[in-house]
Amino acid sequence: MRVVPLDQVEPRPDRPRHVAIGTFDGVHLGHRAVIGDADTVLTFDPHPLAVINPDAMPKLLMPFDIKRDVIAGLGVEELVVIKFNREFQELSAERFVEDVLVGRLTAAEVRVGENFRFGKGARGDAEFLRSREEFETEVVAMVDVEGETVSSTQIRALVAAGDVARAARFLGAPFMLEGEVVKGDGRGRELGMPTANIVPDPHYVCPGHGVYAAWAHGQPAAVNVGVRPTFDSGRGLLVEAYLLDYAGDLYGQTLRVAFVERMRGERRFESVDALVAQMHRDVEQVRATVRRR
Repeated sequence: MRVVPLDQVEPRPDRPRHVAIGTFDGVHLGHRAVIGDADTVLTFDPHPLAVINPDAMPKLLMPFDIKRDVIAGLGVEELVVIKFNREFQELSAERFVEDVLVGRLTAAEVRVGENFRFGKGARGDAEFLRSREEFETEVVAMVDVEGETVSSTQIRALVAAGDVARAARFLGAPFMLEGEVVKGDGRGRELGMPTANIVPDPHYVCPGHGVYAAWAHGQPAAVNVGVRPTFDSGRGLLVEAYLLDYAGDLYGQTLRVAFVERMRGERRFESVDALVAQMHRDVEQVRATVRRR
């Protein structure tokens, strides 16, 4: 999949694009329905609210790199990225259609969700797009799963509560988090289970405190999210991934963790021996869990 800034896109009058438009935070099942069979996805970076109303900006479900890779996995040929800034915020809905969709993208079809808004003051909507004759407009209805409408807001709440298994059913894939592996205090290595440690970015949703079955670096992983109360480390929130079948050095690398299921909550143990015994039980439970998935 090509990733290209909007200002570098070449018009294709001989092969007009089928374009899906959206912020697509999470690339959940509703977003996937919008993308459908589009060959081009048009998205925004940063999230428009970060510019329009930073105080209302939610924690996002995924950074751009994960969003890019998930969209690529849907078979999209081209990801076009609009740099959302104050200048773009002032672009009217009419100019967005004429300059971006028609002039730059030479769109033959445009796909949007039913609640999509665009242009200065959010004056453009699905009906406005339908009124244009330069392209066909497909307005995709919200998607319901298990009797609930799928939304990024709902999934953020599920992840924050630790219900990553249910979040995955709305996402269509496991919730993923990534970050640079940093040096810890070596406690996991001392206990016989060395961990790859990530300090989560506060701009993104992080699963609630607890121990999770996950995948990381292609390996099953037991992942602790929390503050390690047994040791009173005072280091703040940390994501610690013990990769069950990996012995290499990951320091300085970007590690992507895909959460499968929450095993238990984080708790303080009366002794190190009790903690180690529980860690071994956690590892066996993780192995059993990832085999089922």
